[in-house]
Amino acid sequence: MNQPPRADWRFLLASPWNFLAMGCGSGLSPVAPGTAGSLFGWATWLLLQGVLPGWAWPPLLLAGFAGGVWICERAARALGLHDPAPLVWDEVVAMWLVLWAAQWGLNALTGGHGLLPWPLQLAGFALFRLFDAVKPGPVGWADRKLSGGLGIMLDDIVAAVLSLLGLAVGLLAWTFIDMWLHGIRVPT
Repeated sequence: MNQPPRADWRFLLASPWNFLAMGCGSGLSPVAPGTAGSLFGWATWLLLQGVLPGWAWPPLLLAGFAGGVWICERAARALGLHDPAPLVWDEVVAMWLVLWAAQWGLNALTGGHGLLPWPLQLAGFALFRLFDAVKPGPVGWADRKLSGGLGIMLDDIVAAVLSLLGLAVGLLAWTFIDMWLHGIRVPT
């Protein structure tokens, strides 16, 4: 009987699609491959920030998502599993979305053009990992109800959107607390 391959270095290097689906090897982490893939996503976002103009991010995110549906479907089928832990391209693209959207939103609000501050990057990472691991509400629904590459990719995108909402609520609360501590009244 022919068994499906294992998600190991041989599988990783068997095709460029497996290499991408496994986050360039980050998905082979023996401990918390999803976290390793998210860290790889964060690191590549930092590298790409210095290279890509702002207008290039939306097409990159769309291509990363659409391509991810295909490569994750292909790799999961080859492994004979629904959503194998070593496939972390979904975490990579979701982290790109969290960090890019948070930076874009902050720059739009403040008129700034700098890199997203480290505490906000860390908060985005932590919120994404929380929502991806716990899979509350719509994240869990997408994980349970959608199959194939679309299901693999979409639950992480939903977790990214929840992370962005969490960042927005946190920043709003921080702003109001700061205003209250400094005796600044909210304009009515």
